[in-house]
Parts: sequence; C-alpha cells; structure tokens
Amino acid sequence: MGIVCVVTNDGFLLPSAPNFRDLGGHRTREGRTVRSGLIYRSDALHTITGPDLDVYQGLGLRQLVDLRTHHERDRLPDVVPEGAEYAVVGVQNAEAAGANFVDLLSDPDRARAVFGGGAAERFMREVYRALVSDTEALDGYRELVERAAKGPTSLVFHCSAGKDRTGWGAALLLTLLGVDRAAVTEDFLVSNARQANTDRWMRQLSKDSQLPWEDVEPMTRVRAAYLDTAFDRVDEVYGSFDAYVAQGLKLSEGTLEALRTRMLD
Repeated sequence: MGIVCVVTNDGFLLPSAPNFRDLGGHRTREGRTVRSGLIYRSDALHTITGPDLDVYQGLGLRQLVDLRTHHERDRLPDVVPEGAEYAVVGVQNAEAAGANFVDLLSDPDRARAVFGGGAAERFMREVYRALVSDTEALDGYRELVERAAKGPTSLVFHCSAGKDRTGWGAALLLTLLGVDRAAVTEDFLVSNARQANTDRWMRQLSKDSQLPWEDVEPMTRVRAAYLDTAFDRVDEVYGSFDAYVAQGLKLSEGTLEALRTRMLD
C-alpha cells in the first residue's frame, strides 16, 4: 500500500498568525500516526490579538521555542502564553550576512548587492545549507528535538514567517518520526498559502529597498527545491540522514525513542 500524504489543519487556528498549525496528523511509513495537540509550528507570535488571544491561551502551551535572532526578538517580542516557558533557541548566526534582514533590506545599495538580479534564490539555498551544517543550527535543532521529546507539552516553535527555520525544524521532526519525504515536502509547502503577514511587511521592505518585487519574491515563499537543498546538504556533509542525526545533531537513541513514544500512536 502506498503512503497517503496528509496535510493537517487546512483551516486557520489563529488568523492573526496564519502559519500557526499542528504538526500532528501525518501517517508514518510504518502506518502509525503523529499525535495532534502536542507540537505546533508557527510564524511570528507578536501578532496574536483579539479573539485569537483566547484561543491561543486555551491551547495549553507549556513551551514557546523562539528560533529568531536577537534582531527580530528585540524588534517584535512574542506574546507568551500564560504558564509557558519561553526559550530562545537560535539556529542562525545572528551576525551572518542577511541575518539582520530588515536592516539589510532598508539599505538599497546593500539590498541590491545581496538580493538583486536573481540572487535572492541563491541566497535562500545558502540559508538552507547553513541550517543543516552551521554550528548554531546544529546546536539549536538538537535542543528543539530534545525539548519536543522530553520537555513539557504542548510546545510551539517559530521564526518570523514560519517557513524556513521553522520549516526545516518541522521537516526534521517529521522525518525523525518516520513520515515519508513526500508528506514532509507537502507539509513544508503549505506555508505558501499562509504568508499574508509576511507579504505585508516584505512589500514595504521591497519598496524601501527599491528592489522590484520579482527580486524579493523568492524570499517570501518556500519551494520544494529549498527543502531538497537542505536534504542534499545532509547527504553531502554526513552521507545520510541517520549520520546527520547521530554525528551532526548528536541526538541520543534515548531522545529519539522518547520523541517517538510521545508523538506516535
């Protein structure tokens, strides 16, 4: 029997954070199901307002894992649910080229040099390669998995758009749980329909930087090729996904078993 790809949460749990969604509902290659209501992924959580706040507080979140750099956290601090631990878990060198995204796009000369003339897609591929093998990423994603496996639940992890740093985190967790690559990619691509907040501020940044939208657009969406770049980097550096997990992330078998026990029916 073939694997059925299941994308969870077609609706919007929190319209003010449109990329907030449950990681549960996917089937694994062994026919098990990823439990719902335990791990959520999201875009920025400074946006939670109005009726969404009651829904957000009612989810029983016990951990909020913020994958953003200090530039983003300082500018737009999260709304932390009552009773939840707030954890800064960086996965990106905050001083790397392009990490201070808003300031970079506010400088027209620098923005054109880094993103102009079709360079944005190359930039995105470099981001995904770094998320696999940079020291900050290895440390950060190891902590994310350990928190998902052993920390209090429910847990939400997020970045700004909820599509790249969060996207690789979700792909990592689902792959560790045995979800088929096609379903992992499908879940990854769901972010494209949930970028209303990102589009608003990116269009303003495009205007500020004097870059045409077609030069900026590759950074506002995810593409299967971006995720493929990350998995290709796994194979290039480590030889296999299992070796990446053991040698790169240095995750113990005990942690992986705890993750599976917690997350799979």
